[in-house]
Amino acid sequence: MLIGLAMIIAGFTIIGLDGEPHGFGFMGLTLGPIITLGGFMFQFYAIFHQSKN
Repeated sequence: MLIGLAMIIAGFTIIGLDGEPHGFGFMGLTLGPIITLGGFMFQFYAIFHQSKN
């Protein structure tokens, strides 16, 4: 779960670091949201995954 949380934080940080006004550059509109979405998907997997034990 910590990996997912780190991905979400990294995604929002990348969105904030975009140099274009209002975050309308590549990092703010494409790269950051993809990484953030991947982090949320990883979190859902980590929460709902059932171990075989």
